[in-house]
Amino acid sequence: MSLYGPVFTALYDPLLAWGERAGMRELRRSVLAAATGDVLELGAGTGLNVDAYPPGVASLTLTEPEPSMARRLEGLAARPRVVQAGAEALPFDDDAFDTVVSTLVLCTVDDPDRALREVRRVLRPGGTLLLIEHVRSSRPRLAALQDRLHRPWRAVGYGCNCNRDTPTTLERAGFDTSALRAAQWRRMPSIVRPLIAGAAGPAGSGAGVAA
Repeated sequence: MSLYGPVFTALYDPLLAWGERAGMRELRRSVLAAATGDVLELGAGTGLNVDAYPPGVASLTLTEPEPSMARRLEGLAARPRVVQAGAEALPFDDDAFDTVVSTLVLCTVDDPDRALREVRRVLRPGGTLLLIEHVRSSRPRLAALQDRLHRPWRAVGYGCNCNRDTPTTLERAGFDTSALRAAQWRRMPSIVRPLIAGAAGPAGSGAGVAA
């Protein structure tokens, strides 16, 4: 996507290492334990989720728009199916997946509303979106800091937006967010520390369950 892409790919795992050891790895496993059937992961990055999927999933498809990250995914020992694509234009049929996974992705996509419309399109009836996303803080002082540092953070974080109100975006897209829980991304900068995690199904489907 840019000259910075390969550099960010090389730095990604080291930058997240403290947060992974401080609880993110366990949070990934907790949320992804609910993955079933045919699974699609959005923006799979360097593959930090791959080992967290339960053995019973029928299939695993990883999408990633950044070419250098997609190449990393193709080299994984697990050899999942890798498709180079962004979340806003998924090259899959309607009702193709039982589970869609988004971890630290909706902060980065250019158009989260469009991405969530695509998620709804490819989810089968009764399907579930599993997610871990950092979000805009409910604390006014931290939210103001997120707004103030948004532009430099976005430049350093390869398009990452630290102040997105993702729960509202999910609800606007027709997802039931009642089962999502608040969490903290410990040992990471305060502006990306507030998290939401769990399962969200299309409203009225009964698919949203606690993770």
